[in-house]
Amino acid sequence: MRNEPLLDAVVIGGSFAGLSAALQLARARRSVRILDAGRPRNRFADAAHGFFSRDGSDPRTLVATAQAQLRRYPSARLIAGEAARARAIDGGFEIVAGDGAVFAARKLVLAFGVNDTLPPLPGLAERWGKSVLHCPYCHGYEFAGQRLGVLHSASFSAHQALLVADWGPTTLYLNGEPAPDEDTAAQLARRGVAVEPAPIAALLGAEQSLSALRLNDDREVGIDALFVASRLRFNSDIAEQLGCAIDEGPIGPVIRTDDSRQTTVPGVYAAGDIARPMHNATWAAADGVTAGASAHQALVFAPLAA
Repeated sequence: MRNEPLLDAVVIGGSFAGLSAALQLARARRSVRILDAGRPRNRFADAAHGFFSRDGSDPRTLVATAQAQLRRYPSARLIAGEAARARAIDGGFEIVAGDGAVFAARKLVLAFGVNDTLPPLPGLAERWGKSVLHCPYCHGYEFAGQRLGVLHSASFSAHQALLVADWGPTTLYLNGEPAPDEDTAAQLARRGVAVEPAPIAALLGAEQSLSALRLNDDREVGIDALFVASRLRFNSDIAEQLGCAIDEGPIGPVIRTDDSRQTTVPGVYAAGDIARPMHNATWAAADGVTAGASAHQALVFAPLAA
């Protein structure tokens, strides 16, 4: 049994992308429900940097503010919980929540986000978002001029080291991986990036700070921040259930969308980290705006074209 009549839209995920999408629909006076599991990717970080007019704000505060603002719109409702199943039905889509609640909507916005699979190095996971970081644009300024490192964890790690060197003295830690090719090694040298080939045994430092890396040969090398490209996994398999095309990005899957953020399944939109290979809060919010506005325009114009 459905919890309520056919809605205009359901948004799965209630962080930067999902709330931005829902806001466009709510302001268009469309009925929208936001189903959110409450596990945003940036929950490990104390501040969101580079976000227009909110540089340095706690991302949890930003989300709470957005939720409070969305609740002012009578056609929108936030629902705590996960989407367990979704399928196409006549006139739209049916979504079943983990508690058994059933919603049906003409349009569906996927914004359920991703989670990070980190390299299994002792001391790394507990420093994630504090002194072990994924993005120099998000966190580099706070460690500028300090001892920086890049862990070789992806095909583009050497490229990342070349970039990170703009914030301070940088070492590329190969962690036992093969040395860079001759051209890449020359580029690293020109940028002043050191290369350490030895495997890493553990990360060291008080609480969530980082002060040194212990290498397998028992050396300890000083460091203040380590940039790591994690592997990504979707927080939900809803996109697969619906048959959305999914591409393999440089660090994990990416839902294929067009410029309107519609997936390969008509009526299903995707926004945020699940739908682009490069990630930050600004892109997530912007993609959410596009997805929400596109879903609304489809609600208006698709019936006229039928």
